[in-house]
Amino acid sequence: MTKASDVFTLKNANNIEVTFIGRGGQVIGIKVPDAKGQIADVVIGYENVDAALAGDGYFGALCGRYANRIVEGKFELDGTKYQLDINNEPNHLHGGNDGFNNRVWDVKPYADSKYAQAYKLSIVSPDGDQKYPGELTVSVIYGLTDDNEFVIDYTAETTKPTIINLTSHAYFNLKGAGTGTIENHVLELNADKYTPISAELGTVTGEIAEVKGTAMDFVDAKKIGEACKSDDPQVKLVDGIDHNFVINSYDGRLKLAARLTDSESGREMEVFTDQPGVQIYTGSHFDGTETGKLGTPIVKWAGVALETQIFPDSPNKDHFPNAVLRPGETYKHTCVYKFS
Repeated sequence: MTKASDVFTLKNANNIEVTFIGRGGQVIGIKVPDAKGQIADVVIGYENVDAALAGDGYFGALCGRYANRIVEGKFELDGTKYQLDINNEPNHLHGGNDGFNNRVWDVKPYADSKYAQAYKLSIVSPDGDQKYPGELTVSVIYGLTDDNEFVIDYTAETTKPTIINLTSHAYFNLKGAGTGTIENHVLELNADKYTPISAELGTVTGEIAEVKGTAMDFVDAKKIGEACKSDDPQVKLVDGIDHNFVINSYDGRLKLAARLTDSESGREMEVFTDQPGVQIYTGSHFDGTETGKLGTPIVKWAGVALETQIFPDSPNKDHFPNAVLRPGETYKHTCVYKFS
């Protein structure tokens, strides 16, 4: 039986290590060499497991049943109306008050020749859990390849029609956690469009807008700080970026969504997914009151999350990608973080 504090580590032939714990499948460390072979931990978080269990439960965790926001926690499915927890006023976020990030997942070694090492994480969410319909059975593979790919492979099945959107919530700093902000990181996105947010709703309006001419334009790679310090009204709303980007030419196949580069260390991370969107969040709410890795405060823009997923509030927006899962169907989602 897996415990919340149980620690698991994936290693490959190139000195890359991914460490996670039983609670939330929370990734508490990813060690990656820089251009000179120097190793650093590139996910922000805490110095030890006890601190991780006491701290921000979203750091590096699996989020669900519905990652991101649902407006006022309301949705209707097949004529039945549902009211979910409001835990991010005025909305529902990441499964509510007791999301998958708070649950202890069952973790077992997983054998597959494409991985240097892998684990399978499983959970059963009963009918009515988090106020969602249907018993949901979820499996997540964490696999590390010798091509330096950290693969997160999700599958889920349900006993009743339900909604689903799973993601991983790691914040990356390619210089190394605790060594400053990601303002000088260069971000490139395979996204000509994004979904603007409103202050009133606290999330997406339903509009799908062009990034061209806005701070959200990362089609041509640019420094994250350039966007975060701009006067763009969307940036001002969240003091940075907390937006869903629409991946170009979505067809359900794995494709490049993002490329993050730190010129100082020479580290680069590419993000591939078969999902229609990627939420970019620059950690604007970090205020330095918590101590993170290397004993340094976790400050605003200390890391950036790149969360592959279906769009926020998709169940209430007919023109957004489908987030409904029905009995007999299988939810599938693959996300790959590739380091170089």
